Amino acid sequence: MPHPGAARLAPPSWLTESLRPRSAPIPWAAVARASVALAAPLAVGTATGRPAYGALVSMGALSAVIGDTADAYRMRVFNIAVPQLFGALGVLLGTLAYGTGWTAVAVLTLIALVSGMISSIGAVASVSGLLLLLNAVVGAGLPLPSPWWLPPGLLLLGGLLVLVLALLAWPLRVGVPERAVVAGTYRTAADLLEVTGTPGYDARRRELTQSLNHAYDLLLARRARRHGRSPTLVRLLAQLNALIPVVEGAAAAQLRPPGSGPLPAAYPAAVRALADAVEQGRTDPAPAPELPPPAGPSTRALAEALGHAATVVHEAAPDPYAADDRLGRPAGLEVRARRAARALLLSGASWRYGLRLALCVGLAQVLVSVIAVPRSYWVALTVTFVMKPDFGSVFSRAVLRALGTAAGLLVAAPVLAEVPHGWWDVPVMAALATLIPALSAKGYAFQTAAITPVILLLSDLLNHQGFHLVLPRLYDSLIGCGISLLVGYLLWPESWHTRIGDRLADAVQDTASYVSLAFTTGPGRDEPARARYRRRLYRDLSAVRSEFQRALTEPPPLGTRAQAWWPLVIAVERIVDATTATRVRVEHGAPVPTAAEVGAVAGELADLAEALRTGRTLPEADPDALAPDCALSRLHHEVRAARSVAAPTP
Repeated sequence: MPHPGAARLAPPSWLTESLRPRSAPIPWAAVARASVALAAPLAVGTATGRPAYGALVSMGALSAVIGDTADAYRMRVFNIAVPQLFGALGVLLGTLAYGTGWTAVAVLTLIALVSGMISSIGAVASVSGLLLLLNAVVGAGLPLPSPWWLPPGLLLLGGLLVLVLALLAWPLRVGVPERAVVAGTYRTAADLLEVTGTPGYDARRRELTQSLNHAYDLLLARRARRHGRSPTLVRLLAQLNALIPVVEGAAAAQLRPPGSGPLPAAYPAAVRALADAVEQGRTDPAPAPELPPPAGPSTRALAEALGHAATVVHEAAPDPYAADDRLGRPAGLEVRARRAARALLLSGASWRYGLRLALCVGLAQVLVSVIAVPRSYWVALTVTFVMKPDFGSVFSRAVLRALGTAAGLLVAAPVLAEVPHGWWDVPVMAALATLIPALSAKGYAFQTAAITPVILLLSDLLNHQGFHLVLPRLYDSLIGCGISLLVGYLLWPESWHTRIGDRLADAVQDTASYVSLAFTTGPGRDEPARARYRRRLYRDLSAVRSEFQRALTEPPPLGTRAQAWWPLVIAVERIVDATTATRVRVEHGAPVPTAAEVGAVAGELADLAEALRTGRTLPEADPDALAPDCALSRLHHEVRAARSVAAPTP
């Protein structure tokens, strides 16, 4: 029988959730690249009698290995090269500030402000800002080889090595990663059709939303740079666009009367056949999908969507915008650059994060300047890694950073104590480097545990302080985590008075607008604006879900509040699905809702959004606003379910 105090002694759920390793396959190609890219420079440095040079090249390679997360080769060039340039600039500024006392403190604080503000622009900018600050801290904290241009040049050489290794197969696999991503989205859609009509639908639909987001990010980002001139890219974008009506048809099929059961196996089989055709790049004549006769508006819509998708997938040169622009063309690079600069300079969130990061890094540098802290640059490094809110919860990252560093030091201690410098460094580095890609996908603590011994070994090649600083390294990490928690988290009310309620209220209000937009035109007039709005809404809901999942890893009261509102996030997703499904059914013969019915449903959603935003009591809805058998009855049922979650009956 369990002890009564066992439950009280168990770790909190927000911590155990963060420590649970994510299920992810091992990226064997990335593992091999990391091993070669980090070990080869050490071998060359040892052979030429310049181990410090080899260590700097390996440091540059380490940054590139961490940032090599793209699928397409052209995106890899962008994702690796741009952050490496910022990293080289950072180490240059840090080297120039090395040994200048309080000037170095001021320089690193200013770099931290710029780094934090840059990070608000996007994913690549976030990594660029991170490397800018990290390498500046390293340059200001370690005695690097002279002249001044040598450290940034060696770091860039390491990044170039990873880039070359990553692009070796490009001539043989042109377009293959892009086709694989689109084909994978088709297969995820097939999985969705397979569970349509079953309780597993919601989870599969969320997976499909993430897959669509990833595929469109990949194709539209490239298209903005290539201006649509690539025939392969144009064809893939058309194939991805053709999948959207299939997804809408799945939502309509999910709305069939209870007891309809799952769809016939012919529907997911047809989508998987299309996925194979996309992946293989086939252009043979399209065979008509062998489907059972439609049994109503939902299956009729799905059959028509599959027929259209089959035509587009097998067409040699389709025009993705021959029909109405359903998704919106991406803005040109100049336009997007102006928008990013405007957001960087005028956004309150950008300034707040930049100031938080600058304050933490400045305090860390002041602390190590007035107190003798061995290898003091590690304190600011820890602050930089932890204070990345776009990478996860600051609180949980601080805890996980401490735990991951402790685990990494257990690996590093015997290496630093027993492995002599020289040729033994090469096989040890080759082995340690394989852990970085293998463990990074498992979670932040696992990534920290993998990176810590690599950084310690490389930095020891630069200043030869060895095993004796293993415990001080743990102390430095704990100091950095403490600064992040106290100055970067607890002193800022927005950290523990979350805005997730506001984000959820915005999503509910946008859903109300989507309901109104979905039924403003009659059957046969599916306006492109509606399709674009729906796609944006699904993407926004995916971001809201991610923000809530991040909040669930926070301690109370933030984590408790997120857990209480979590069912409402799911309910809003179901409302959007029901709206899409009802519209598709209307297009294929179902009754058309009246303006009064649409207004009643949209009004109840608007009331819910206002209650979430202001904290006021949710007003009671008119029980007779809609008839039980009206055209929007299923949608209204989902709206009432969401309202009951927000204001449960006592």
